[in-house]
Amino acid sequence: MIKELLGHAHIGVTATVYAHVRLRLQRDAIDTLSTALDGAVRDESTRDNLPLCGTTVH
Repeated sequence: MIKELLGHAHIGVTATVYAHVRLRLQRDAIDTLSTALDGAVRDESTRDNLPLCGTTVH
């Protein structure tokens, strides 16, 4: 449906455009999570409350 609405001749064009957007959104989400976890680790009052498996996501 999206291919038709956008007027793309081939589904590959639509898939490429939307796959790129999806990957960018995933990267943004990972960066946001990493920032949040870094802030929690730096806060001395919460350092002891972090799970042992907590790690920074890069």
